[in-house]
Amino acid sequence: QVQLVESGGGLVQAGGSLRLSCAASGRTVNGRARGWFRQAPGKEREFVAAVRWTGGSTYYADSVKGRFTISRDIAKGTVYLQMNSLKPEDTGVYYCATHYSGSFYYTAAYEYWGQGTQVTVSS
Repeated sequence: QVQLVESGGGLVQAGGSLRLSCAASGRTVNGRARGWFRQAPGKEREFVAAVRWTGGSTYYADSVKGRFTISRDIAKGTVYLQMNSLKPEDTGVYYCATHYSGSFYYTAAYEYWGQGTQVTVSS
């Protein structure tokens, strides 16, 4: 089994920054891409960003391009999401997941999920 643990969420004012971390343990999945999704109350879970483990290519939702940066630390098996210029519409629970097959942009393409970390951006 694989366990993903997210951390780094919190309450921040609009325009502020947060850095989320996603640590993996258990059966190694370090060869797989990893993604971040978020879910606001009453809304579907949506793609935020993804990074290929090999090569480090990155992918972003249009709504976060230029503000968020996803990265990975191969030695630690950890993925990060640096979030700058945060907006109230960025509020939600942020989930980390390991990619399995298919497009990075869809939840169905991911196999293992963390429990999520809450991000709240006040106006």
